[in-house]
Formats: sequence, structure tokens, C-alpha cells
Amino acid sequence: MPASPSTRRPPRNRPSVGRLLLLALSALLVLQLYFALRIALWSVLPVRDTAFMRAAQMRMLHGRENVEWHHEWVPYERLSPWIKRAVVASEDATFLDNPGVDWQALRKAWIRDHSRRVERDHRIVGGSTITQQLAKNLFLSPERSYLRKGQELVITGMLELLLDKRRILEMYLNSVEWGDGVYGAQAAAQQYFHMPAARLSPLQAARLAVMLPAPHFFQHHLYGPYIDRRSFTIAARARDAQIPK
Repeated sequence: MPASPSTRRPPRNRPSVGRLLLLALSALLVLQLYFALRIALWSVLPVRDTAFMRAAQMRMLHGRENVEWHHEWVPYERLSPWIKRAVVASEDATFLDNPGVDWQALRKAWIRDHSRRVERDHRIVGGSTITQQLAKNLFLSPERSYLRKGQELVITGMLELLLDKRRILEMYLNSVEWGDGVYGAQAAAQQYFHMPAARLSPLQAARLAVMLPAPHFFQHHLYGPYIDRRSFTIAARARDAQIPK
């Protein structure tokens, strides 16, 4: 029996495309405000964990491997000047002068990325400064995509706007990964050389800097022809590297 007009349900109002777009933009804005607030807090508070750390902890929780966790925040003045110089020399030689992004290096990475269409599978490679790497470590995933790269550039701008170069380098050195469960220069110095980060020699600091692009590999190959040769090169460059006072 057909329903009477009085009992029929009124048609549901579907959200318009404009409203959905407004909601999406609002959510994106809230996310950016969250990032900015966290960065502002880190201008005075130490970084206790990062997105990369949490991802590693989840893998350890669901995996079968038994990995010890090592991470200790050390103030900038208690880090050897050689680890600062070595990391800058190895990872971002223009750190003090660039605005957080080395556009020339990024352009070269873009060209390289687009010259290997079969291998890249829509992924972006290389060209990151220390500030960009910090942005990625703090908030993002290891996955490489254009969307993630865009968000990385936005966070990089926030870091450069809200923090000085000294604080950015301090945060990076205290949060970057140096092997399975090894985060920060203090943990790396103790893990590989059985000493605090304040006592690292030029060559020891250079060896740690060489590990950064592939920490999981180099933690099992700390000595060998390539890393030995590269460490001597970075140690020599470190003497001229410019770092925040």
C-alpha cells in the first residue's frame, strides 16, 4: 500500500561540492595550525618523539625482532662541534645560507626523477636540506610522493619562520635515525663509540655523518673501504663547514 503524503520522508539534502571542498580546506588548515603549534612548542621544549620514531616503534611492536630503544636529548652546547660540522658538510653545505630549501638541488633531483620513468614509479628523490629532512622526520611518513613533498615544503617554511638555524640543527641532531632503535647523536655516539656525543672526534663524527643516508645498512658496516674513504672526505670538509654558534 503506498505511503500517504504525510508519512513520506523528505528527501535528504546532499552536501554540495562547494561545501565538501570547504570542509576539506578547513581540515587542511587545522592540520597546518597543528603543525605550527607543535613547532612553536618545540622552540622551548625538547623533541621527545617524531613521526619516524612512532612508526619504528609500531614496527617493533608488531614485529618479532627484539630491538633496544636508544634516544636521549642533549642540548646544543653538549654536542661535539665536530658532529655539527660533519653533518652540515655531509647533508647540507649551504645550511646557514639557504631558506630551508636548496632550490638548485631540488631542481636537479626533479630532473633526475623524471629521467627514470620506469624506476621512479611516481616518486620523488633527493635534494633535501637539513630543515626538509627535519620536517619529514617530525611529522611525515617515509613514503615518497608529490603530495608528501608538498606538505614537507610547507612544514619546512614553518620551521624556518618559527625557529632559528641553531634550534633546527639541534632538533635534527637529536632526532635523526642512526640505526634500528638508535635516534639522536647522543645515542649514536654511545652505541657505536661508547662515549657521549660531546667527546666525538672529527673522524668519528664524520663516520656518523656518512651513515645518515642509509643508517640500517651502515650500522652493520661501520668500517670498510667506502665508509672509511667517505669519512676522511667529510672530516676534511667539516673543518670549513659553517655552523650556528
